[in-house]
Amino acid sequence: MLESSPLIIPLAAVCAYLLGSIPFAVVSSKIFGLADPRSYGSGNPGATNVLRSGSKRAAICTLIGDSMKGWLAVFLARTLAFTPSVVGIVALAVFLGHVFPIFLKFKGGKGVATAVGILLALDVSLGLAAFGCWLLVLLLWRTVSLASVAAAITAPVVAFFFQREYALPVVLLAALLIARHAQNLRRLVAGDEPKIGARKREG
Repeated sequence: MLESSPLIIPLAAVCAYLLGSIPFAVVSSKIFGLADPRSYGSGNPGATNVLRSGSKRAAICTLIGDSMKGWLAVFLARTLAFTPSVVGIVALAVFLGHVFPIFLKFKGGKGVATAVGILLALDVSLGLAAFGCWLLVLLLWRTVSLASVAAAITAPVVAFFFQREYALPVVLLAALLIARHAQNLRRLVAGDEPKIGARKREG
């Protein structure tokens, strides 16, 4: 078996981490001639903050890039017939690469798009369930962070019932994503979290 080599698992994890570290928010902004997304809005190098630049195309490119790197890492791991535990390690590594990217001095995005890509690669129904929850909450309450946290809570529940072999990495991924939204959760409790279309600055 391919992963029987002692070097394969750490090599796969490192490659996944480096792939996750590619900052598509910064890359897309440079391509479209925009300011570095870390210099305005929330300072977060993610699609939501890039959208604040006024360029929907740059935001869409960021969204696609961030989700595709998560999907690609897990897809390749599954294609190489790694065991579910190793696939889980790859999934966590690519996610950690996004939120703690070596190319941005370990200050990355919150990981929502990358998480969706990872979930879709683990199982399409799992990814669609999380995305469906995210979209429903977003449409009802127009708050991206609330939608993201709701999707993060939904994913482990769905995994437990339908993809139990991936339940542990999905739980860890969800916990990391929720932790990345700690400030947003505090603002939600205080009633200060911006909604879509609001001009209030998000920290």
